[in-house]
Amino acid sequence: MSTDAINATGRRKTSIARIQMKPGAGTLTVNDKPMEEYFPTVQLQNSLLYPLHVADSAQKWDISIIAHGGGVTGQVGAIRLALSRALLKVDADLRPTLKAEGLLTRDPRMKERKKPGQPGARKRFQFSKR
Repeated sequence: MSTDAINATGRRKTSIARIQMKPGAGTLTVNDKPMEEYFPTVQLQNSLLYPLHVADSAQKWDISIIAHGGGVTGQVGAIRLALSRALLKVDADLRPTLKAEGLLTRDPRMKERKKPGQPGARKRFQFSKR
């Protein structure tokens, strides 16, 4: 990794995304694939690119992303947080804008663990009075 690259990490549910941003033409790769191939739906792509559009820097950076764990939606959430944190490292004046859009908040919601003596996290075995 070169010295002029900006690195950041984002997490969502069980997904983790590590990104590396370098000044460039605006290429975006996820796990060595183009973003459009890795996230085929337009909704996921727009959600992923939202921090760049808020900061007006969509075509200024070459971004390489390594995402693993969870599903595609969780990975997009992790990438969004990582992109927002990386943009803050570039320009600290973006903080109020990104914060107002809710892009700097780590979503803490996780799957609740299964408890012993019951079939799921909250579900109970059927109760029989007699």
